Amino acid sequence: MHSINNTELSSLEETRCQFNGGRCTIKLGIDVHQDFYVVAEQVGGTNPKPPQRFQKQAFLHWAAKLKQSGAEVYAVYEACGFGFSLQRQLSALGINCYVVCPQKLDERNKRVKTDGLDAKALCLKLDRFVQGNRDALAIARVPTEKEERSRAIHRHRQQLVGARKRLEAQGRSLMVNHGLEPVQNWWKPRTFAVLPVPQWMRELLANSQPILVALQQKIAALTVQLQSAAAPNQPRGLGKMTSVVIDREIGNWHRFNNRRQIASYTGLCPGEYSSGNTRLQSCVTKHGNPRLRAALVELAWRLVRFQPNYKPVRKWRQILAKGALATGAARKKAIVAVARQLAVDLWRVRTGRCKPEVLGLVS
Repeated sequence: MHSINNTELSSLEETRCQFNGGRCTIKLGIDVHQDFYVVAEQVGGTNPKPPQRFQKQAFLHWAAKLKQSGAEVYAVYEACGFGFSLQRQLSALGINCYVVCPQKLDERNKRVKTDGLDAKALCLKLDRFVQGNRDALAIARVPTEKEERSRAIHRHRQQLVGARKRLEAQGRSLMVNHGLEPVQNWWKPRTFAVLPVPQWMRELLANSQPILVALQQKIAALTVQLQSAAAPNQPRGLGKMTSVVIDREIGNWHRFNNRRQIASYTGLCPGEYSSGNTRLQSCVTKHGNPRLRAALVELAWRLVRFQPNYKPVRKWRQILAKGALATGAARKKAIVAVARQLAVDLWRVRTGRCKPEVLGLVS
C-alpha cells in the first residue's frame, strides 16, 4: 500500500480547498523587520510551507492576491518598534491580522533562533488560535490612530525631559570632576551668567547651555498643551498633567470588563510561584504599561498628602504618613497597593460606575 507523505497531503489539502470554492483558511506567521518580512504560510490544516522573504510592498501585493482567491486569511506578528501600520494595512485588505506580545518562541529550548523559525512558530500558534484555543496567542490591543497621535505628545515630552536631565547631569559631573561644587540648574541664563567656574569650563558648558534652554522652552510649551486638554473639576491632587497621561495611556477605559483586568494591565499585581502546598508571592509583575505604572505611583504619593480621606490612604496611613516608623521596603509595598486600587477606582469613575466623592476623593 502506498503511504502518503507530507508533500502529497499538502497538495491534497490545497486541491480540496480549491474544489470547495476557496473556503479554506490560510494562516500567515510574519517576522517583521525594517526592510523586509519573513512569512510562513499554512494552508488549511497542513504543515506550514517553507518561510518566504518579501519586500514590504511585494508582501502586501501577495497578501492581497491570497485574499482575492476567496480564502479566509489570518495573519499574526509580534508587537515591535515598527508600530501597527502593518496590521492596519492587512486589515484594510480584509485579512484578520493579530498583534501579539513579544515572547520566547523557542518552546523546545533548542537555542536556535532564525527569522524562519520564528515565523513558523507564530504560524502554528495562530493555527491553534483559529481552531478555538484562545490561550494560544497573547493578543495586544491595537490603538486607533487618534489614540496613537494623542499619546505621542506626552511621550515626546517625556523624551525631551530625559534629554534635558542627561545634559544637565553632564554639566554637573564636569564641575565635580574638577573639584568644584555642582550648581543646580546651572544652564539657566541668570545662573549661567554668574557661574563660578574657570573660563575653559564655561566654554565647554556653553556648548550645551543653549540646547538646554531650547529644550526647556519646548517642554514648557508641551506642558501647557497637555494641561489644557485635561477635564475640568479634577479631584484635588490628581493634577492636570497626570490625568491626561493616564487617560491617554489607557486609551479607552470601557475596554476593561472588571477590576481584575485593569489591575493586571497596570502591572502592579504581585507575582506568584506556587506548586503543591507551597504558595510564594513575589514582587509586582510589571506586566503592563510602564508609563501608566509610573504615573499611578507618582499620583498615589500625591494623594497621601492631598486626599487623606481616600480609603486606600486611610488603610496604609500608619506606614505612609510623614515620620512613620516604617522601612523603605514597607513604604514601597504600601504605595504600590494604593496605586493598584487607585487604577481600579479611576476606572470606576471614568466608566460612570461611581462618583469620586463616594470613594473619598474631594475636589
